[in-house]
Amino acid sequence: MPRKFLKRIMPDHKTMRDHPHLQKFGQLLAEPKIWHLNRRSVAGGLALGLFIAFMPILGQMFVAAALAIVFRVNLPIAVMGVWVTNPLTLAPLYYFTYKIGAWLLGIPVGHYAFQMSWEWFSGEFLLIWQPLVLGSLICAVMAAVLSIIFVRLAWRLIVIRSWLLRQRKNKKPDINS
Repeated sequence: MPRKFLKRIMPDHKTMRDHPHLQKFGQLLAEPKIWHLNRRSVAGGLALGLFIAFMPILGQMFVAAALAIVFRVNLPIAVMGVWVTNPLTLAPLYYFTYKIGAWLLGIPVGHYAFQMSWEWFSGEFLLIWQPLVLGSLICAVMAAVLSIIFVRLAWRLIVIRSWLLRQRKNKKPDINS
């Protein structure tokens, strides 16, 4: 069953609640639904994490964790879903979302050299923010919906397979044959 595999790789919720840095959140982390492993909770957590991963915002893991608590979906899965955007995938992912947004808005795709400076943010970022946000929103919604479908379908197939294997194992041989 998927639950057994996920329990093996995920941190124990009691350990997380008792962690010194996380104790300040108090009863927010005591909600059992944010730690529960079922098809709905895992699918919702992954969808939330992927949605936040596609959004060009700072502190994605904190936003995903806060929204997982609000929407009562699996917190660790939501935070892990955000890891789609990492230092290796960040630039290609946001360039892709920018291209989709530019295509939808009918704006020609420009080639901008990123610089971590106020001049770049006040000048060139103002030219790309609309296609970037639109493309990010479209990709975020698509990733969230597809992840829900994938997790629910995969979970169901794994449960059916497990049930069929258990049925075969428990099936008694026919004495007359």
